[in-house]
Amino acid sequence: MTVRFTYRQLEYLVAVGDAGTIAQAAGQLNVSSPSISTAINHLEAHFGVQLFVRHHAQGLTLTPGGRRLFSEAKRMLADAAALNDIAEDVAKRPGGPLAVGALSTLAPLLSAKFRKSFEQSFPEAHVSLFTGDQTTLFQQLARAEIDVAITYDMEIPQDIHFEGLAALRPCVMLHPDHSLAQGDCVSLHEMATDPLILLDLPLSRDYFLSTFRSLGITPNIADRTNDLSVARSLVANGYGYSLLSIGTEIAYAPDGQPLAILPICEDVGHITLGLATKQITSRSAIVQAFYDHVRTQIDAHGLPATRMFS
Repeated sequence: MTVRFTYRQLEYLVAVGDAGTIAQAAGQLNVSSPSISTAINHLEAHFGVQLFVRHHAQGLTLTPGGRRLFSEAKRMLADAAALNDIAEDVAKRPGGPLAVGALSTLAPLLSAKFRKSFEQSFPEAHVSLFTGDQTTLFQQLARAEIDVAITYDMEIPQDIHFEGLAALRPCVMLHPDHSLAQGDCVSLHEMATDPLILLDLPLSRDYFLSTFRSLGITPNIADRTNDLSVARSLVANGYGYSLLSIGTEIAYAPDGQPLAILPICEDVGHITLGLATKQITSRSAIVQAFYDHVRTQIDAHGLPATRMFS
């Protein structure tokens, strides 16, 4: 059966069933008696059931079938009220589940730290973490599999809202025994012939190669990897140097070998780290709280475990 009744009509049904008269129900709901009569007639016609027995000058009583529908209508109205309460809670109180995605290169540095501090500030929040490349994160946002993504301002789709939080310049990761590792910065022109370990991830790859192009340099690509940990290990074991979009305080590869991480001497462009969400008219309370929390943390303490090169 096609549903052709409204919750308002069910509200009128319940009010008349409780009050026993249309006039009294109309007074309680502050609507006209004809409006309620029309709603009851519509429900009876729609369901094909007589809901009330009309007693001349003595009000109405529910029929046996009417009592069953009256009870179910009461339950549906209670469920609808509970749904409104939940929606209000989601909109106004930061609590419940929050799915956070992060670029795979950023996740080890930022996501767990932000999760811990956020859950400490909002004990009713329960954060789940996901990682992926930029394309995957945007797809997850579109499918509502994650609520917010920690990412960069690279090729943001029109249906994604991005809010920048920190501007970052790329830096160079090289072996600590390299002749340029002891300076204050590293010139990419001087590194042009050295073997490059290219972090071969979607968008990241294009960003790093565009950095070389902006300086008129053709890099000597010796190895490619889509795993930042592998890139760090290759550099630490003397196979070349690599570029990072964000520096780290811990200058070691996963195998324990030391690294040197320095800013680029040349004037190169920056990327912006921030938070992305699906374009919607308003954010839930917990997503807005996460935005505000991350911004406050960065403003007060910088990015966790990172080195900011200006």
